[in-house]
Amino acid sequence: MCLALPMRSPLPNPKQLAFVALLACADLSVTHSQQVSAALREADADYRAALVAMRNNDMKTAEEKLEIVVRLAPQLEAGHSVLGQVLEREGKLAPAISELKKAIAIQPSDDGARLALAMTYAQAGEDVNALPLFSKLEEAAVARKSPLIPQVRMVYIRVLAGTGHTDAAIRQMKALAPAQAGNAEFHDSMGSLYAQESNWPLAEQEFNRAIEIQPDLAAAHLHLGFVLQAEQRGDPAAEWIKASDLSPSDAGVALQAGKALANAGLDEQAEPILERAVQLNPESSDAALSLALVLQNNGRVPASVDLLKQVVKRDPQNRLALVNLGLALSQMHRAQDGIPYLQRAIALEPTNPTAHQDLAAAYIQVDQVAHAIQELQAALKLAPNSASMRYDLGVAYKLQDDAVDAIPQLEAAEKLDSTSYQAPYVLGLLYMQVARNEEAAQQLALSLKLHSQNGDGWSSLGSVYLRLNRLPEAEQALRQAIQQLPAQADPHLILATVLIKQGQTAEAVQERKVAADLMRAHMNLQRAEVATNSGKSLLSEGKVDDAIVEFRNAIGFDPTFAEAHLRLATALDKQGKAAEAKKERDTALTLQQEHEDSNSAPSMDDKKCSPDSNHPAACTGK
Repeated sequence: MCLALPMRSPLPNPKQLAFVALLACADLSVTHSQQVSAALREADADYRAALVAMRNNDMKTAEEKLEIVVRLAPQLEAGHSVLGQVLEREGKLAPAISELKKAIAIQPSDDGARLALAMTYAQAGEDVNALPLFSKLEEAAVARKSPLIPQVRMVYIRVLAGTGHTDAAIRQMKALAPAQAGNAEFHDSMGSLYAQESNWPLAEQEFNRAIEIQPDLAAAHLHLGFVLQAEQRGDPAAEWIKASDLSPSDAGVALQAGKALANAGLDEQAEPILERAVQLNPESSDAALSLALVLQNNGRVPASVDLLKQVVKRDPQNRLALVNLGLALSQMHRAQDGIPYLQRAIALEPTNPTAHQDLAAAYIQVDQVAHAIQELQAALKLAPNSASMRYDLGVAYKLQDDAVDAIPQLEAAEKLDSTSYQAPYVLGLLYMQVARNEEAAQQLALSLKLHSQNGDGWSSLGSVYLRLNRLPEAEQALRQAIQQLPAQADPHLILATVLIKQGQTAEAVQERKVAADLMRAHMNLQRAEVATNSGKSLLSEGKVDDAIVEFRNAIGFDPTFAEAHLRLATALDKQGKAAEAKKERDTALTLQQEHEDSNSAPSMDDKKCSPDSNHPAACTGK
């Protein structure tokens, strides 16, 4: 029997290695004798034709001829063996495996078919099935004192590593090391094995050696980044970005590098790399989902929704995509649209507490607080030690004016997370509501110690200090509130009451005057909004002159109302007054910029989404 072995190739290519055609064995198909049947003679002719087709790389013809061979002569091992290898070459892995198994069943000693089957299993990702075949091949190689060729051994090593036999894989790699000293890919593979064992120093050494040999080896830079991250030193992000730059057309490298950057919280750097991953492989749900989560973090929520819808359309049972789509729609104030996706996610995985929490947030947005409470109660059964879920449930009860049930939940949230300012703040408000003023003061003071940029908190603390007759402390808190909320009248009015109690009548009169001016300004803003809306309605009816009157009235009520200036510019354009329109438009843009600058602080509820979060939902809204 002619033994089929992999062709020796300078580069390990599993697709080529698994194709172990019996090109040198053209006479093995049948034993020629005068008794040969017509069927066997036909099978022999088709077999030889198949070999010719294989030499010409015509796999389709080879497959057709070999199908005839195994039909006419099913008892001949060679037909099944070579057909299996042809099918593997065409990427038809399942039927290839079937044919190769038939060949081995007919002739168990055929190491060529065994090798082909092992390599095909490896290519199909069935490492568990490949391992015993490789083990037998290695035993046979040792027995004949002829080791497996390096290309085959590299696949064997990958199978060992994939089945958790890392020590054995490393031993195999070390045996190959003398002959592979200058092979960058070999050192990269060796480093990967050490990394699987968390042997970071040796892994780093191997990756650096690979880069020294081949500085443009993207995989080594990618892997080195993960090692540096594990060692918590160096600049892992620089290595991930370098890997992506070195392989601009490799979707896999872009995806891994982008996800690594996103998981490290570097969403801005991750976004362009993940965008490239999606462009290179538009059908990859993993790439689309990873990019969608990064877009959410970077404030591009509508674009994130578009991607998440694509993922859900391709994979309707992708729980992570369903949850984050529901969440993203809630972030766009479209919770009613997001609720069905969250419900589907929970139906697929009822034990996901974060999905229940996100659904509760959506229900609160559409004023279905009772449903939100039910979801949060379900979530807490699954995660009773979650501070954020206790907090959410407490807030939900507060929305129903149920202080009795809200207070215990917020107290529990505070105990579970003593670093959060949110629970003590809401708890302080509830204690004020039930006249537990001393406790209210303690909780509000604690919250403001943790997060001082809360003007409403300072105002509430000033009020409760006033109730407790702690006047100097009340004055100090209210002045903090006024500093942070210069446009609100209430802190000035409360401060005026405190000042009167302290005998500072003149100062109290001044605070009341400021409060009156602020209330008047607020009333003027409301009038400006009404006039602007009236002007918009008139403009839509084609009544340009009347609309301009209303827009000018709005500006008269509140000259800082940017929308009135912008709408007036539009109306003036319709009258052909371009210069005047430009002036109004510039004023509007200036006012809008001033407003944005004064409101640029991050929201207390900002969350991060991570493609590989431990929770099925990568981020949660409040």
